[in-house]
Amino acid sequence: MKQLFVIFLSVSFLFSCNTIEKTLKPKVFNKVEMETILEDTLLNVRAIETLKDADGLVFANSKGDIGILDIASEKIRYPIAVSYSLKLNFRAIAKTKSIFALSIGSPAYMFKIDEDIKKMVYQEDHEKAFYDSMDFWNEKEGIAIGDPTDDCMSIIITRDGGETWNKLSCDALPKAKEGEAAFAASDSNIAIVGDKTWVATGGKSSRILFSPDKGVTWQVYKTPIIQGLETTGMYSVDFYDELHGFAVGGDYTKADANLANKIRTADGGKTWEVVSDGVGPGYRSCVQYVPNSKAKQLVAIGFKGIDYSTDAGNNWSHLSDEGFYTLRFVNDSTAYAAGAGRISKLTFKE
Repeated sequence: MKQLFVIFLSVSFLFSCNTIEKTLKPKVFNKVEMETILEDTLLNVRAIETLKDADGLVFANSKGDIGILDIASEKIRYPIAVSYSLKLNFRAIAKTKSIFALSIGSPAYMFKIDEDIKKMVYQEDHEKAFYDSMDFWNEKEGIAIGDPTDDCMSIIITRDGGETWNKLSCDALPKAKEGEAAFAASDSNIAIVGDKTWVATGGKSSRILFSPDKGVTWQVYKTPIIQGLETTGMYSVDFYDELHGFAVGGDYTKADANLANKIRTADGGKTWEVVSDGVGPGYRSCVQYVPNSKAKQLVAIGFKGIDYSTDAGNNWSHLSDEGFYTLRFVNDSTAYAAGAGRISKLTFKE
């Protein structure tokens, strides 16, 4: 009887382990289904964000409007005009208790939106002002980055919930290289994990600016991504955790070129390696880790289509030719993507 009991326990243990393994094993996708949520030939959206405190999505467009989507009911409030007197082109958006929208070009304007109250909380009149991306560490502290106006990247930070924004002095930042800037292509130049922040630059020099302490101190790391021209470099960066990150880009004027346009780090951004060199997707404007995928699964998106990797970027499957500029996941199989003329719900299928 004792032997039979031991055998029974062993079989039960193996069965339990197999069950747990199957439960924890990430989904592997073979296709993507698309549902158009909003369509307008004049719509041009490069900034979207899923809501952390509710089931929804906020977005901003090139005409200076914002929109709010309730995902559960798929009810849309759009367009919400931020200003009738200013010509605005929003490429960055963030959501805390309020919505923040940041325009490109000079003057640069930051708006804070609470229900029907729209307040300008930052303005920069420098002729070179051009902001690219924005994100928040928490409800009180946020960051936006832009092209250099002096000899460093432009970085503005709020510590009071977005009521005031202050530009960091170049004395506190790494010096910019000649021709170094950033791309306002998908509002994904900034990655945040806890207090740690990574900023992807591009152009003639494409590097990672890193802050371990919510923008108080900064370091800079080199990358091997293609660079050297105004149109080359990193267009998007994402971090799964404090160690594992991925960046994509290339040259949008040579969208099929896929040499040195996908890079990966496993040490928090200190060192990067080129992966899938000469194969897989060419220029892509946004990359995001699939949630709950142990830093293995990635989706890269651009106007040439949607690509997917199950092995941390070594190999890629081309899932669709449908073009978008940016996307954000809401769970491990659903994302929202935006681009020229539409916002769509993407459902990834096994």
